[in-house]
Amino acid sequence: MHCDPRFARVREVFERQFADGEELGAGFAVHLDGELVVDLWDGLADRRTGRAWERDTPAFAYSCTKAVTAAVLLRLAEQGLVDVSAPVADVWPEFAAGGKRSVTVAHLLSHQAGLPAIDDRVPVEEFEDHPAIAARLARQEPVWEPGTAHGYHALTYGFLIGEVVRRVSGKSVGDLVAAEIAGPLHLDLWVGAPDDVVARAARLKAADRPAPGTRPAAPAGRTPAAAGEVVPDLMAEMARAALDPGSLMNRALGNPGMHLLEGGANNPVILRAGWPAAGVVTTARGLAGFYRALIAGEILRPETLRDATRQRVDGPDRVLFVQSSFGLGFMRPSMMFPMPSATAFGHSGMGGSLGMGDPERGLSIGYVMNRMTNTATGGLRALNLVQAVYGSLKSL
Repeated sequence: MHCDPRFARVREVFERQFADGEELGAGFAVHLDGELVVDLWDGLADRRTGRAWERDTPAFAYSCTKAVTAAVLLRLAEQGLVDVSAPVADVWPEFAAGGKRSVTVAHLLSHQAGLPAIDDRVPVEEFEDHPAIAARLARQEPVWEPGTAHGYHALTYGFLIGEVVRRVSGKSVGDLVAAEIAGPLHLDLWVGAPDDVVARAARLKAADRPAPGTRPAAPAGRTPAAAGEVVPDLMAEMARAALDPGSLMNRALGNPGMHLLEGGANNPVILRAGWPAAGVVTTARGLAGFYRALIAGEILRPETLRDATRQRVDGPDRVLFVQSSFGLGFMRPSMMFPMPSATAFGHSGMGGSLGMGDPERGLSIGYVMNRMTNTATGGLRALNLVQAVYGSLKSL
C-alpha cells in the first residue's frame, strides 16, 4: 500500500473503518495534480473462500458506470457524430413513439426524459441484449413531460444512452471504453468484464436487512438530522415507496432485476453484460485514474468537461424524492452526492462505491468495496474518506 505522509489521516480513517467492522474488503485511491498520493487496499475479496483483496482486485461499482458512459457519448459529440441538444429520434427514429419526439440527448444525460422505469419485466434472456431492452423503452410514453422535471434513471439511463452510442458509432459503450479510454490509458476499468476479470473480481456481500420499522437510509449516507434537509413528510414518502413493489422507485431500481440471477450482481452474466448505467468493474486506482484523465483533458476537451459538469437540474428527485443535481451524466454536489467542494463532480454507486474529480483542487478519487450498505447512491464510508482527503489538503 502507498500513502503520502501528507495524507496520513486518510489512511487512519481507512484502517479505522476496517477495525470497526464497517468494511469487508475495499480499495481507495487518490491523485493530486496527477500524482498518485493514496493507494490503499485491505480485507477480503471473497469471504466464502478467504481470498484476500489485492492491489489489482476489481469490484462491481454499480452506478459509477454512468459517468464513464457519459464520457463515451461526449467523445462522440466532440467527433460530430451526435448533437446532445438535438432530439434522440434524429439518430434513433423509433424513439419518437409515445410522444417522445422532442426528447433530447441532453434530457437522457440529465435524467429528464421521464423514462426512469421499464414498464414490462425484462426477462433474464435479454440481460445481455441491450438493443432489445432499449426497444422496450422506445415504445413507452414518458412518466412526466420530458424537460419539466428530473428523476433518477437508475438503470434505464444506460440502455437509453447506450442505444444512442450504438446508433451513431456501431459499437457498444463497453467496446468504446476498452478501445478509447481504458486501453490507451492503461486503466483497470471495464464496462463488461472479460472472463479473467470476472474470475478475480471481489464478491459483493449484500447489505444487512434493516430492522422492521426502520426508516429508509438517507441517500449518500447522510442522516436526516445531519443533512437538515429531509423532513418527516419526505421520509414518510420514501418509506411508503420503499415498501411498495409497484412504486416508481422500486421499478426504477429493480428492472432488469439482478436479483433474478443466482448471486445477483456477483453472477458472471451481470459482470459480463456491461450495462451502461450499472456495469463497470474496476479497481479504486482505475476509477481514480479515469477522473485524473478527465481533469487532465486526456478523455474530453476541457471545454467539453466544463459544460458537462455544469448544473442542468437541481431539486427534488421524482424517483428518489431527495434533492439531486446533475450535469450531463455527472452528479453535482447535492444530498445524493454530498461533496465538500462545490467544484466536485462524479458519480456514486449503490451500496457505497464512489468516483469523483475536483478540477479546482486537482483531485481525483476512487473508492470500491464489497460490503454493501442500504443506500441507493453511496454511504458514510466513502464520505468519511473524502472528507479526510479534503482535511489533509487544508494542512498542506
